[in-house]
Amino acid sequence: MNSFAGDFIFGGATAAFQVEGATKEDGRGPCCWDEYLNRPDSHFNGDKASDFYHKYKEDLELSREFGVNGIRISISWSRIIPDGTGELNPKGIDFYNRLIDECIKNNVEPFVTLHHFDTPQALFEKGDWLNRDTMEHFIRYARVCFEHFGDRVKKWATFNEPWSIAQNGYIIGNFPPSIRYDIPKAVQIMHNLMVVHAKAINLYKSMDLPGEIGIVHTLEGKYPISDKAEDKRAAYLDDTIANKFMLDACFKGEYSADTFATIQEILAKNQGNFTIYDGDMDIIREAAKKIDFLGMNHYSSHFLQAYDGESKMHHNGTGEKGTSVFALQGIGARVSNPNVETTDWDWPIFPQGMYDMLLRIKRDYPNYKKIYIAENGMGYKDDFINGKINDTPRIEYIRKHLAYILKAIEDGVNVKGYYVWSLMDVLSWSNGYNKRYGLFYVDFKTQQRYPKKSAYWFKKISETKQLINSDDVNYWYL
Repeated sequence: MNSFAGDFIFGGATAAFQVEGATKEDGRGPCCWDEYLNRPDSHFNGDKASDFYHKYKEDLELSREFGVNGIRISISWSRIIPDGTGELNPKGIDFYNRLIDECIKNNVEPFVTLHHFDTPQALFEKGDWLNRDTMEHFIRYARVCFEHFGDRVKKWATFNEPWSIAQNGYIIGNFPPSIRYDIPKAVQIMHNLMVVHAKAINLYKSMDLPGEIGIVHTLEGKYPISDKAEDKRAAYLDDTIANKFMLDACFKGEYSADTFATIQEILAKNQGNFTIYDGDMDIIREAAKKIDFLGMNHYSSHFLQAYDGESKMHHNGTGEKGTSVFALQGIGARVSNPNVETTDWDWPIFPQGMYDMLLRIKRDYPNYKKIYIAENGMGYKDDFINGKINDTPRIEYIRKHLAYILKAIEDGVNVKGYYVWSLMDVLSWSNGYNKRYGLFYVDFKTQQRYPKKSAYWFKKISETKQLINSDDVNYWYL
C-alpha cells in the first residue's frame, strides 16, 4: 500500500505557549511556564515564541498553500480565564474565535486541545493536578470552550500527553515544578488526569455538540535490549507506567488486574502509593464508552535493561549526542541500541515502534474508534543557507513513519490523519529555540517564515496522497 485515502488529514501541530507569544497582551494571565522560564537561570522564555498571536493569518495562508489541511492548536486556559478560576477574558475568547474562523476560511480544520502543559500559575501554585480542586476548575474552563467554540470545532482533545506532565514534572524534573524521582506523585497525577479527562468527555457528550472528543497520549515503544528475563521485565514495567496505565483507563474504563498490580509493585519499590477516590472509577468507566478517538504522539521508542540502583538521569537539552541518562528505581534503565540511529538529542529513530504501537491499540483496545497521529517529527539543527533549508534528514524521518502508518492501515488499523510536529519552528519546552521541527523556518529575530524543503515535499504528498522520496522534490530550483 503506497497511497492514503482521500479524506486522510495531512496536518501541522502547534501548542499555545510554544507559538503564540503575546504573554502579557489582551488580558492573558500567567501560566506555570511563564514563571518557570523567567527564572534567573533560564536562557529563553515564551514571551515572543513564534508570534502566532499576531501572525496566525500568515501561517494559515501558508498552510493552505502547502497542502496542510488540518492544524492542532491548543487554547491557553489563562488567556480565557486569567487566574484559572475567576472572570472570563472577552479578548481571549475573541482571539480564539478569530483564529478558528481563519482556520475554516483557509480550509484548515482546527483540532483543539484544551490543556497542553500550561496550567494557570495561580492554580499551579496550589498544587496543580495533585490538588483535586483544579479538576473542577478545569471542567468549568472546558464548558466555556465548548460553549463558545463547539459550534465550529469538530475535533477536541482533553489533554496533551498526561505522561509528560507526570514524568517531566515529577520524575525527570525538566518541567515545572522540577521535582525529580517522585514516582508516587507522578502516578497520582496520572490517575487524577484520567478522572478529569473522563469528566470532560462526559460533559462534552452531555452538550450534544456536533464533533468528536478524545485525548492525546505520547506512546513510545518499550523493548528489552536483550532476551534476558530481567530485561524483558524492565521493558514491561516501563511500558506499564508510561503507556498501559492510562490506556487502560481511557479505553477499558478500569485498571486491569495486571496493570494495577504492576503499578503497585513499582510504587512499593519507591516507598509510596496512590489514592483512588470514591466515584473515580465510575466516571472513568462511563467515559470509556464515549471516547471518539485516540490522538497518538510518537517520536521514538526506548530500549530497556534491568536496573537495581537508585534513580539517576541526565536530560540532553542541548543536542550534545550521547549524554542522556535515564534509570529509574524499580523500573529499569534506558540504553542505546547500537543497531538503531538516534537524533542529536538521543531519541532513537525507530519507526517500527509506531507501527507496533498502532497494531497493539487495535489488538488490546478493540473498542477504539479511530487514531490520529497527533504529533510526529524530527528535531534538527536546520542550516539556513541563502534563504533555503535543505532538511532532507527530517523528510526521511517523516517518510519512514508515514510508510509504517500505511502498513498499519493495510493491516486494519483505522488511522485517519497525521499532524507533523511542528507546523512552523516553535519554542521547545526544554531546548529553547535551537531545536527546530517546523515545515516552515522561523527567523526568531524578524519572525519571518521560510518554507523548508520538507514543506514542499509535504505539499506533494498531501496533493497526491502518494508517499514519495525526498529526491522527488528538487528544492533548489523552486
